[in-house]
Amino acid sequence: MAGERGGAENPRADVTKQNLVQRLHAGDAEAFDTLFRQHFPTVYRQARHLLGTAAEAEEVVQEVFVTVYEKAHTFRDVSALTTWLYWLTVHAALSRLRRRTRRQEIALDDYLPQFREDGHHLVRPVVDWSADVEQCLADAQRQQLLRQAIELLPPLDKAVLVLRDFDELPHRDIADVLGLTVRAVKARLHRARLFLRGHLAVALGHSPT
Repeated sequence: MAGERGGAENPRADVTKQNLVQRLHAGDAEAFDTLFRQHFPTVYRQARHLLGTAAEAEEVVQEVFVTVYEKAHTFRDVSALTTWLYWLTVHAALSRLRRRTRRQEIALDDYLPQFREDGHHLVRPVVDWSADVEQCLADAQRQQLLRQAIELLPPLDKAVLVLRDFDELPHRDIADVLGLTVRAVKARLHRARLFLRGHLAVALGHSPT
């Protein structure tokens, strides 16, 4: 997972984590409090990225840690526990996304590049708006445009995009968390990115291609 990359950890830290898991297995409430303090920021950030609202992210945090409190004693390995914690967060958020009141769905294809049989764009000319996108990321109002576009993605496409572009997870980890193939992850990610590019282009007055 994202927080487990970056090379070998301090052996003493590994011992401390393993001791924490052993205490959790024994039902140590103080150990659970330590686990909560350590992982709350990550769980909240992941839920907030996926759901877009602080209130729902806080509810997911509560849901996730209630489950952890009830089930953590079944885990003896710190790696399995942290991976499971990540899985719980993603799936709790996805469940909420799918339960939301259905809005009028937009046709994603309207914002994706369209091509003729000879491979050329149907819409011409294509405007280079890369400079505008850089401004978008630095401007609060345009950041809102990006967030709105992300919210229009189907739940699974949104999850793939967030896990890859926000949490920087490898494709394999995303596939494992979401129950997809790596090929499906890459396809959904590519489509989501094209949609965001097209949606932002239209918002900025350019061609979606």
